Amino acid sequence: MSSLRESFERASLPALTYISSLPRFVPFLAILGLVIAGLLIPGWGWVLIVLVVLLLAWIGALAWPRLSMPERMMRVAVVVMMAAIAITQAVPRG
Repeated sequence: MSSLRESFERASLPALTYISSLPRFVPFLAILGLVIAGLLIPGWGWVLIVLVVLLLAWIGALAWPRLSMPERMMRVAVVVMMAAIAITQAVPRG
């Protein structure tokens, strides 16, 4: 019987295989493009930032067991910061 973690890793394998086959700069530019578009598009741009938050959380969850404590804290800080940006974009001050 496989654990939940093994199932998660197995389900993620096709996507990770595809991402790792891309040139290294492509995933970085994709994330950067989503963040910039999310910041610049009024109204629904926050949805793009939420997508970035989900992608970063997914990658962080996969890497979590192999990370040191400072690396874990940095990953959590980035996800929390991006989530705060998404919330700020989704609920603007009136």
